[in-house]
Amino acid sequence: MLKMPLIHIVMFKFKPGTSATAAEDACQALLALKDSCVHPESKKPYIKSVTGGKDNSPEGLQKGIEYAFVVEFESTADRDYYVASDPAHQAFVQMISTKIEIAQAVDYSPGQF
Repeated sequence: MLKMPLIHIVMFKFKPGTSATAAEDACQALLALKDSCVHPESKKPYIKSVTGGKDNSPEGLQKGIEYAFVVEFESTADRDYYVASDPAHQAFVQMISTKIEIAQAVDYSPGQF
């Protein structure tokens, strides 16, 4: 089976009243998933890379989105496990769900149109 990289972009708008510290803690927790998400078979971290931060675009096209993250997986199967089953990711989603007003995700495989 051919493995193709998969890019997972996730964007957030925090609920009004969410403190800057709470937002930063949530963002750091997302970045930490690179090490805490472990593949069930290999027992090793499987996220290839993750980066992100607070929006600073001058274009005004954010539609309320405040933070964006790019997570790279080696395969669609790894992304599917992450989204549906990974205990570390599930715990993160539970933790952040009370703080998020808008969450958007877009995934793609580079070069596939």
